[in-house]
Amino acid sequence: MTKEVSMFIPCIVNLFHPEIGESAVSLLRQAGVNPIYHRGQTCCGQPAMNSGYRREAKKAAKHFIKLFGNDDVIVSPSGSCVCMVKYHYPELLEDEPEWSRRAAELAPRVYELSQYLVDVLNVTDTGAAFKGTVAYHESCHILRGLGVSAQPRKLISSVKGAELVPMNQDDFCCGFGGAFANSYPDISGAMVQDKVQNFLDSGADLLVLCEPGCLLNIGGFLSRHHPEKKAMHLASFLAQKGSGDRQ
Repeated sequence: MTKEVSMFIPCIVNLFHPEIGESAVSLLRQAGVNPIYHRGQTCCGQPAMNSGYRREAKKAAKHFIKLFGNDDVIVSPSGSCVCMVKYHYPELLEDEPEWSRRAAELAPRVYELSQYLVDVLNVTDTGAAFKGTVAYHESCHILRGLGVSAQPRKLISSVKGAELVPMNQDDFCCGFGGAFANSYPDISGAMVQDKVQNFLDSGADLLVLCEPGCLLNIGGFLSRHHPEKKAMHLASFLAQKGSGDRQ
């Protein structure tokens, strides 16, 4: 019997990079699970909470819990959104015991995509191909919030023809940080410039990462200043088939 998995597609993916969601669905189907999508899903409330709008964040959290509360597994291609649901919902709703309880019960069933593929499904080889060198950016929420680092690297290293190369300061923030980039654009701009320089210095053909926000930030900088270089979400990278030529 095919296992059913509920997909949580974050705002940035929905609005700017739908191909990430499509790739995530393709990877899960290939792994033998049946992805489902609740059309009523909305933002997890992370931007509202980070901006101090706790009442609005609570509203989003309760909606999420009501919508996904009966699902056995929820998978998302965004570590920051997974962190919000797993760790911040119980805290956000702590003054409402029943909602906090429901949030705590939901938390263990929410996974970041690479975490679910490797740790739960025991998948490391997706049949992808890429002829070239790849650097990996450690997104803050995925690395520090979820403790996920080895999983994406295992998946990248299993891609036919790909060579994973080291990158200096790969675990440094790219400067996105959601509202941070809007509130402190000069600092954010300097941080992403440093991140891109480290990528260029690595000599890698492609930068792979797991966080849509980081992709928006780094990819945007690359398109403006180094259009010959590309960044790609892990889901899109792993969904590549065929010749595996350099992007």
